[in-house]
Amino acid sequence: MAQFIKIYEENPNPKDIKKVVDVLKKGGLVIYPSDTVYALGCDITNNRALEKVAQLKGVKLEKANFSFVCEDLSNLSDYVKQIDSATFKLLKRALPGPYTFILPGNNNLPTVFKKKKEVGIRVPDNSILRALVNGLGNPIISTSIKDEDEVIEYTTDPELIFEKWEKLVDVVIDGGYGGNVASTVIDLTGAEPVLIREGKGSLEI
Repeated sequence: MAQFIKIYEENPNPKDIKKVVDVLKKGGLVIYPSDTVYALGCDITNNRALEKVAQLKGVKLEKANFSFVCEDLSNLSDYVKQIDSATFKLLKRALPGPYTFILPGNNNLPTVFKKKKEVGIRVPDNSILRALVNGLGNPIISTSIKDEDEVIEYTTDPELIFEKWEKLVDVVIDGGYGGNVASTVIDLTGAEPVLIREGKGSLEI
């Protein structure tokens, strides 16, 4: 049975953040708010937790397109090959914000993602999520929670999310109502940026 923890974005309570970080460190699965939709994630370094997330999403882990949620751009070089200054300037302008940028991955990617040539990087404009990454000390894997309803693509009410997921995850964070538009996905692995999915992030960056 999952814990349901209320955390305010304006001023996340450090005790509550620590509670969730402890769950992540033990390999727990957490549903949290972001600057777009509610998402499911775990510690990027915990293979068993990664397997569980992939299972819940119905995908093979090696093939899963999970994003890495980072606190800021400072640990980008941990997982991403060296990027040119134009790309870095673009990232600096856009982040934190509702974007997923696909970048060339380097050899430090977690073992399960070693075969991947690229990685989706997120630095969300959400203080709860960034505080979790800060407390954990490394990125969190992230994947949006889709709704089965064909009309409503994403559930925005944390209480409804809890009802649906309480037996499947360890913590659901109530960070208020979420959005229902996913992040804008931009591929930066080629010579020019390529729009993969238009979402909440403006294309004027």
